[in-house]
Amino acid sequence: MRPFRFLAAVGELHDLPGLAAFARRAESIGYDALMAPDHLVAQHAPIPFLTAAAAATEKLRVGTFVFNNNLRHPAVLAQELATLDRLSGGRLEVGLGAGWNKPEHDAIGIPFEPVGTRVSQLTEAIRVFKGCFGDGKFSFDGEHYTITDYDAQPKPVQRPHPPIFIGGGGKRLLTLAAKEAQIIGLAPRLGKDGKGVPTLDAPSITFAATEEKIGWIREAAGDRFLGIELNSYPTGGPMVLTNDAKGEARRRADELRERTGVELTVEEIMESPHVFIGSIKELTRKFIALRERLGISSFLLNDMETFAPIVEELADR
Repeated sequence: MRPFRFLAAVGELHDLPGLAAFARRAESIGYDALMAPDHLVAQHAPIPFLTAAAAATEKLRVGTFVFNNNLRHPAVLAQELATLDRLSGGRLEVGLGAGWNKPEHDAIGIPFEPVGTRVSQLTEAIRVFKGCFGDGKFSFDGEHYTITDYDAQPKPVQRPHPPIFIGGGGKRLLTLAAKEAQIIGLAPRLGKDGKGVPTLDAPSITFAATEEKIGWIREAAGDRFLGIELNSYPTGGPMVLTNDAKGEARRRADELRERTGVELTVEEIMESPHVFIGSIKELTRKFIALRERLGISSFLLNDMETFAPIVEELADR
């Protein structure tokens, strides 16, 4: 089994001293990486943010969870990423996604294409990233990007490229991840409410649905599968430290029913790889069980301090 890796989520704005302290604290607890999101909302831009975090630490890896491919040309972003990998001494992880939040696109006039088009763009973008990170000149003639005899500089420290992290909940995106990524984030699928706003597809957070997704990955990855790290994160609601896990699970089931109209049982909530509620001991046992039963060894935690005892016990085990 792969050793546990815990990723710390950045959930608030920091000034430079605050960010440095936050990053050093994550490193001292045993978190493996600090992950920044990529949205056009009240947050710092990920590249300068992660550069500052890397400068304040010695071993902590830095990455995105995840870049919205639609917001930047991949060759331009590749130069920034290679620069960050060099400045950090090879501590970068590249999280990539097809974009999902339509209002962000609408606000700046970037078309929000159908999901098939966005996945196609991401597929080509990965080819561009790998070409930029590779040795020498490369050319690429795709439907969305055209590269001609381009020798991108600088090259990253990590060869052939920094680890690529792709998350998804649908078969097409997970198949792409199985073929191209070193780390795969197991995400729920998204539906739409009556107003077209993305909403959680509640059944896709269950253990059974996650097992099915891993089956898709295994089939598409073939011999690559044993080298892939599987990640999960708390998309079924915030992590909650409690001695009444079943009571909290009932409340969570009620919230999901009100939001989505779908009824999940308390048992389905409790064993979901995307729901983390319980005591420190219960959650520690759950992480161990998810690794044993599904092979998930990487977890993004959204409260660095509250769950520090789990990280201190399990990190790198």
